[in-house]
Amino acid sequence: MTNTMTEERLKECLAVVENTLDDMKAKNITVLNVENLTDVMERIVIADGTSKRHVRAMADSVGAEVKQAGFMPLGREGGTDSDWTLIDLGSVVVHMMTPAAREFYDLEGLWSSPDQLAELVAVPREKKTAGRRNKNK
Repeated sequence: MTNTMTEERLKECLAVVENTLDDMKAKNITVLNVENLTDVMERIVIADGTSKRHVRAMADSVGAEVKQAGFMPLGREGGTDSDWTLIDLGSVVVHMMTPAAREFYDLEGLWSSPDQLAELVAVPREKKTAGRRNKNK
């Protein structure tokens, strides 16, 4: 992965995210180091909200605080009535979820097991040659 953040900026980003989640009374804040498991990101932050409304408020607050600190979110997933909202900050991806969604999706379990991750990797199909048919049939 081409690092989108220096180590110093990564620590700063994580501090802003964690402090904001803590200020918003998020529960069970967890930071996973996944830099050796994927080329897409370096850290995953997962936090519980007490309700869908709390998840949305946490996401709004994290989005505003990271922008104010000079980090630009690449995207946000999860609607106003969602039990899971994700903010993509490039090297850091933040998941805010209700406890039920967190238990169901078990991101910690998934990302802690390289074998489970390997099962999710799509195997490319063989390329078909355009315009050619098997004449032996």
